[in-house]
Amino acid sequence: MGLKSKGKQSKLWLTAWVTVVSIALMLAGCGNAATDKGTGGASASPSPGQEVSKPYVVKHAMGETPIEATPKRVVVLTNEAAEALLSLGVKPVGSTRAFYGDVWYPHMKKEMEGVTDLGTEQQPNIEAIASLKPDLIIGNKLRQEKVYDQLSKIAPTVFSETLRAEWQNNYKLYAEAVNKKAEGENVLASFDKRVQELKDKAGDKLNQKASVVRFMPGKVRIYYNDTFPGVLFKKLGIKRPDVQNKEEFMAEVSKERIPEMEGDILFYFTYETGNQEASKLEQEWTNDPLWKNLNVVKAGKVHKVDDVVWTTAGGVMAANLLLDDMYKYFDVK
Repeated sequence: MGLKSKGKQSKLWLTAWVTVVSIALMLAGCGNAATDKGTGGASASPSPGQEVSKPYVVKHAMGETPIEATPKRVVVLTNEAAEALLSLGVKPVGSTRAFYGDVWYPHMKKEMEGVTDLGTEQQPNIEAIASLKPDLIIGNKLRQEKVYDQLSKIAPTVFSETLRAEWQNNYKLYAEAVNKKAEGENVLASFDKRVQELKDKAGDKLNQKASVVRFMPGKVRIYYNDTFPGVLFKKLGIKRPDVQNKEEFMAEVSKERIPEMEGDILFYFTYETGNQEASKLEQEWTNDPLWKNLNVVKAGKVHKVDDVVWTTAGGVMAANLLLDDMYKYFDVK
């Protein structure tokens, strides 16, 4: 895709994204106005035609959580949950930080200005969370199961089950938790519309077997279907090499398994924590004779892509950026 075409796609996506968020913000404003409480603790009188938020119950990975009214001070403990809330027009008061680099990932840094850094997803700062006096905490069982009881004593707490390929199901849960189920359905429908538009424009260009590889400090992985890019490939009808077409997460491999990375097109990304260990491993492997002997390498169909977008971030904003990459690397105008 040329620069002019890529810019046009980005502007179209940005325009659509701003429209969705603007609508969500407007609706959020109406919802907040409906649930404001006076200093005496009584509910403020609603304006004509305005509904007062009612209590509701959310079923999630750890059970059922009653929520008294639409939350105003929400803490999120995964990046994908932060992305979800931002897309719904809800700015969290606190969030766990990026896995590497700055506090927030580049694609969401501006929207996260003023949000309190609560530590890592694996070790969120419980005292900092409590100090924010949230009325809802959103977390993930895979990441924070051990501290669920502590968190639920601070505020109503809702956990998704896992991450990886589950971002859309998790998104529905988060939207329900903040009492914006309808708005959430609209955001997901907008994403699915973009997927269908790409399929319609691409035609046979997507009829390729895509290989996915990740370099990390001390290890190399081949990614299968139960992954962030894997779920999008399925939606787009992009096939996987036979040895990678598994309903599993990934396999950590030795150099002897480089032939399993063969495909019509190969995407790889590098999780670098700052000591250059992963980058050195990347250079070592991509200079190995087995790598250079791959047909996909000889054909010049290997692309290094952004680790944050392709797997680390894992939310709705990253999913739209990943979709942008599909336009680019499959040469769809």
